[in-house]
Amino acid sequence: MKKKEKNRILIVGAGFAGRELASELSSKGILGEVVAFIDDDKKKIGSHIEGIPVYGPISTIEAVKKKCSPDETIVAIPGASRSQLKTIYNALKLAGIKNIRILPGISQIIEGEAHLIQTREIKVQDLLARRPVMISLKESLEYLRGKRVLITGAGGSIGSELARQLLYGGASRLYLFDHGENNVYEIDKELKILQEEGVGETAMVVPIIGELQDRDFVNFIIKRLKADVIFHCAAYKHVPLIEENPVEAVKNNIFGTKNIVEAAKNAGVSRFVFISTDKAVEPSSIYGASKLIAEELILSNNGENTDFMVVRFGNVLGSMGSIVPLFTKQIQKGGPVTITDKRAKRFFMTIPEAASLVLKTGGVGKGGNLYILEMGEPILIKDLAEQMIRFYGFIPGKEIKLEYIGLRPGEKLTEHLWTGEDEVVKTEYPGIIRLKHRSRLNGRLDSLISKLKEVCFTEDGKSSPRYRNRLYLRSSLKEVIPSIPWVENEPEV
Repeated sequence: MKKKEKNRILIVGAGFAGRELASELSSKGILGEVVAFIDDDKKKIGSHIEGIPVYGPISTIEAVKKKCSPDETIVAIPGASRSQLKTIYNALKLAGIKNIRILPGISQIIEGEAHLIQTREIKVQDLLARRPVMISLKESLEYLRGKRVLITGAGGSIGSELARQLLYGGASRLYLFDHGENNVYEIDKELKILQEEGVGETAMVVPIIGELQDRDFVNFIIKRLKADVIFHCAAYKHVPLIEENPVEAVKNNIFGTKNIVEAAKNAGVSRFVFISTDKAVEPSSIYGASKLIAEELILSNNGENTDFMVVRFGNVLGSMGSIVPLFTKQIQKGGPVTITDKRAKRFFMTIPEAASLVLKTGGVGKGGNLYILEMGEPILIKDLAEQMIRFYGFIPGKEIKLEYIGLRPGEKLTEHLWTGEDEVVKTEYPGIIRLKHRSRLNGRLDSLISKLKEVCFTEDGKSSPRYRNRLYLRSSLKEVIPSIPWVENEPEV
């Protein structure tokens, strides 16, 4: 049998990241052979790195391709802006290079480390977002060194990225808590492979399948694990779906949060960071209302032993079930791309940037405070859709049609990170704002929780007449949160 030839690899970027990748490929021997670097740095062009030629500038990619005939290209420029990445990507595509990999967002914020295992196929969201806030993640994670850290919703988009970045923090144990078996399996497996390949520091990774709605289990497991810090990401999040399943959303997002808050206080957890959303601001949906109430639960429980804090931000690009994966599927099947309204706008941030700022906030934040991540200006969903269509090589409105379907239940045209009555305070940390918190529930949190409990749970095997009554649930929420819309055809159960 003829021996398969090694993959010929061109690395864009002859800096530390490109050199580390080339060195790793050389040491492993079987994954591919780096045949050339290409770089814009005039001092590097024409030189050799470990015998590998450095060509350039990147605008000469077509000529370089003819010289070295690469099978694939890896973009290894961690500090590149989105506009630079777009320029590089477009040049590679015009030169007919199809197999393009990139060091992901995490490599833009972790200095001095680059591993082949981190490279992946370039995605549309790599080119869409604004330039991320650059922070020293290793410095930010110093407060977690030697600590036991638990993430709820660890298999979700934010939870799993927190877990990846936490590999660099020197935590003694990393607990991955999720109610989805496959979610836990996937992130546990990924982290252990990353560790095997030298990513980050040594930490014992412990997968935990569990349900936050199970109060007894949550109390037991939090006490047993002796976690020092909890990042609470778990929630039901899909706005239209939750409008159709409001009781389950309230059980999970409010009472699940209540369970883990009480368990954290009882177990002496030192820091508790709750992930919230712009949809909690004057909510128009059950999801937004559930997160607003959860915010109040968190902040009202801040005490001497546990610092409870909230981090609120908007949409993240490419999260599970979000608009970017949906648009991608619609484009790949030839359209149409469905948009709710031409005027609809949203805040967007990449998952790695959001996770890194959450971790930073967890260290510098003070208990009892609500922090907001700076999201820049909101962008039109229509513009996002058109950029994505162009990324895939089509003409918006001609080759791929846009179809406007109207707002779905619970959705708004625009979201906000705070209300006009809120007072926001700049912090000394880039990308992080503090909101001077004032309760939106006017002292009615406990009475509202009691009403919602009747809807969500039985007591001693007996249910009240209000058990699973969606009308009563919505009216109870609307009484305290007037922005919740009334639904005329809401079924009782």
